[in-house]
Amino acid sequence: MSTDTAPKTEIGSYFVSNYPPFSQWKSEYVSEIHDTLDSEPDRTVPFGLYMHIPFCRKRCKFCYFRVYTKQNAKTIQDYVDALEKEFELLAAKPVARDRTLDYAYFGGGTPSYISSKQLISLRDRLQQHLNWETAQEVTFECEPGTLNEGKVQTMKEIGVTRVSLGVENFNDTILEANGRAHLSPEVFKAYEWIKAADFPQVNIDLIAGMIGETDENWMQCVEKAAEMDPDNITIYQMELPHNTVISKEMKESGVTSPIAGWELKRRWMNEAIDYLLERGYHVSSGNEVVKNPETDRFIYRDNLFRGSDLLATGVSSFGHLQGVHYQNYDRIEDYMEVVASGELPVNRALRPTEHQKLIREFILQMKEGRVATTPIKNKFGVDPLEEFAEPLANQSRAGYLNVEGDDIVLTRKGLLQVDSLLTEYFEPQHRSVRYT
Repeated sequence: MSTDTAPKTEIGSYFVSNYPPFSQWKSEYVSEIHDTLDSEPDRTVPFGLYMHIPFCRKRCKFCYFRVYTKQNAKTIQDYVDALEKEFELLAAKPVARDRTLDYAYFGGGTPSYISSKQLISLRDRLQQHLNWETAQEVTFECEPGTLNEGKVQTMKEIGVTRVSLGVENFNDTILEANGRAHLSPEVFKAYEWIKAADFPQVNIDLIAGMIGETDENWMQCVEKAAEMDPDNITIYQMELPHNTVISKEMKESGVTSPIAGWELKRRWMNEAIDYLLERGYHVSSGNEVVKNPETDRFIYRDNLFRGSDLLATGVSSFGHLQGVHYQNYDRIEDYMEVVASGELPVNRALRPTEHQKLIREFILQMKEGRVATTPIKNKFGVDPLEEFAEPLANQSRAGYLNVEGDDIVLTRKGLLQVDSLLTEYFEPQHRSVRYT
């Protein structure tokens, strides 16, 4: 058993994925994204697509995404109809017209929740408006228990190049305690089908710090993941954003957090990295290792972290177009109603200043463990080594990073807690606001 006596993980957002914080995006700024949609774009900027499929068999107790459980075929078909209408509306806008998608991401929820027939329909109908056939990467998130051999073949047929399988843990008791819909036998069946289909890249997800985790079980999970030999292994350290089931139970009943403390989770993460490095993996970011750094590129992440365009489609989706942040309506009823009226379902937006865009790209690239400052300097006309001299010096003294020539390289200590370092680079007015 683990011997974690440190404070447990409390409620709040830890994982940084954008800047300025989402809480600063407002409905009164929606005109900014409409102006952008109606403008001729800089076509040298890579162009991507995020599609949110919000359906799941169950809601995990730690999930903070917009999901809907146990939906019938008609609800799903109505949602696909709305997606097609949204694609049609977007494709007519100057910012998207005649542009080729460089990358696409099917996220959720559970994209693999929908049937093979619905996936084919989705591809056939949506690609009339936005075609991902030429994309360098098409990532598709899967929950093991929603897959069968035929559906995996359908994923290959519709152009998926990178499969991400949400394993999270191999212990059935822990999976059940955390509200996961699948059990371990479904993981192994699904993985066999995925490997047989020969996708260019396969990723599996693990989570360090689930309810009930122990030292012994954690290392067994890491060993099993290595035995499966995927191209990428992503490991998240569990957090408790405000709208998870666990967080709500804590607020309502006053119970203490059931999640391991950050010190223990970082130790587990560190042990996992050491074990995987010994078996030929390479660190790709603060939460991902890859077998081959030359070929196992996560193109979606690389573009997201460097300010590329990302079309948001589906309920609650986040996007970024020509330097403007935006998010769709986060209730499925509102999303579908607005789309049915012939309007794009944008609910809030924000146009960051140039300085804020600099901060965004700098801090997101820090999550990769190494920041090459020259490209950032060339893009923004600002030297990050000068702009962020004070926090860089602070974090260097604390042993979190080193400056090596023009590059900033995080130490293992820094990489294990990189998200906790990033707020020091925020503008002062954003350091204490709620993140989401």
